[in-house]
Amino acid sequence: MKKSSWLFMLILMMSTMMTLSSNNWMSMWIGLEMNMMSFMPIILKKVNKSSSEAAMIYFLIQTMSSALFMMMILIKAISINMSDYIMNNAITLSLLIKLGAAPFHYWLPKIMSNMNWKKSMILMTWQKLAPLMMIYNSGSSTIINLSTMCCIIIGSIGGMNQTSLRKLMSYSSINHMGWMMILIKYINLWMMYLMLYSIIMFMVTYMFSYYNIYYMNQLSMIYMNNTEKISFFFMMLSLGGLPPFIGFLPKWITMQTMMMEKEYFMMFIMIMFSLITLMFYTRIMMNMFMTFNSSTKWSFTKPNKYFNMLNIIMNLSLPLIMIMNIM
Repeated sequence: MKKSSWLFMLILMMSTMMTLSSNNWMSMWIGLEMNMMSFMPIILKKVNKSSSEAAMIYFLIQTMSSALFMMMILIKAISINMSDYIMNNAITLSLLIKLGAAPFHYWLPKIMSNMNWKKSMILMTWQKLAPLMMIYNSGSSTIINLSTMCCIIIGSIGGMNQTSLRKLMSYSSINHMGWMMILIKYINLWMMYLMLYSIIMFMVTYMFSYYNIYYMNQLSMIYMNNTEKISFFFMMLSLGGLPPFIGFLPKWITMQTMMMEKEYFMMFIMIMFSLITLMFYTRIMMNMFMTFNSSTKWSFTKPNKYFNMLNIIMNLSLPLIMIMNIM
């Protein structure tokens, strides 16, 4: 990575930390703007048609949401007669647009389809942290509940029949966003969910980037040994939240929390649509396991056995956590 890229990555992290540590809306807005302006050069690291398009879409969406957010802050500052309910909902609305949550999600798959896996991983994980914290501080519940339902439904249905793995992962991210937003009133729970999701997504995107895989049909054209196939299999099932893999832990905690709050209908919807996400994760694995894998003699990609073993151990660590809790 070039020195300039390290500089922009440092500004990206510092701007997010600034937003998280701020105690007023104006300084949070400044942190978001710094975050946007540092992420755009990262998108434009290799200037071509696709990266320019992704940067332009990202800039327009983020600017529109920031303008709405700033307008609500100014209205609140000059004490115009407007109910706090409307203002909090408008602030939350602007943050949902910035986050790419449904039904304001259309820009997210479009941008991700024009970026590589490293940039997509930053967009799906780190870039969620500051807007989610601000949504937590806004205290609006009605619009969050509606957006949560849309994220879970659209994130599951949108991933069906996708041949682009980047678009599929973007819809998967939207679905997981719904699970995080249902926990938004419990700060320690949604942050734990985001942390575990980020670790799993790092492993998934690392493997896709390592083999330079961007489309579903490429999975049947690469050679993987048995350890790598098992590692990839565990990653996909963990991302789908299937027990006994570690990805089930945040969903398990979410379901327990919702049962304590007696939100049975919402929990039923979330579980049912999670089965749809498991279906398209299984489609990814079927291309790898059930078709004939061909490899070329000119392939120089070597398996990373240490990463694969670490991945298998981490994804199977949930039973160990349960045993330790019982003891």
